[in-house]
Amino acid sequence: GGTMYPETERLYMRELAPSDHDALCAILQDEATMYAYAGAFCDAEVKEWLDRQLARYRKWGFGLWAVVLKESDEPIGQCGLTMQPWKDTEVLEIGYLFNRKFWHQGYATEAAAACKQYAFEVLNAEEVCSIICDMNLRCKANRHDSHGFLDEALPRHRHAARPFRCHALTRRSLAGQGAAFLRAAPS
Repeated sequence: GGTMYPETERLYMRELAPSDHDALCAILQDEATMYAYAGAFCDAEVKEWLDRQLARYRKWGFGLWAVVLKESDEPIGQCGLTMQPWKDTEVLEIGYLFNRKFWHQGYATEAAAACKQYAFEVLNAEEVCSIICDMNLRCKANRHDSHGFLDEALPRHRHAARPFRCHALTRRSLAGQGAAFLRAAPS
């Protein structure tokens, strides 16, 4: 059996590839999208970002994946799971960044929910976190209401000089929720 990736009704996820460079630039080089990362990336930072995801796939078998709109086969963002340093440990985090053209359509919520199920059902994780910038209020309401993360206020994320919080969601709090909808990798 090949690798499985999260999938939803409207979206499927796959590993990012060098051919996604332009789609990544549209996200990572957009000031409004990247405010929590202290600004837009230069070309070298985009390449470094992509290389880091490829290294994560090799090391962990997961990372941030390309999120592709099924109806057009267009990559519209990235969402996935990464190991992030937090306090004295590493936590499994759900993260996402979407092309601004595709905001406000529920794609991020949909993709994050699928990744959350993937973490518990495929990776057998005990806990998944969501580390978000406190200034990102819309995102915070989103994650809180639909994903049930427990709020633990913690000082700073390593990416930027802004206040961050870690929301943790445990396997127990999810018992009884539906099965993940997974897609097999093309062999």
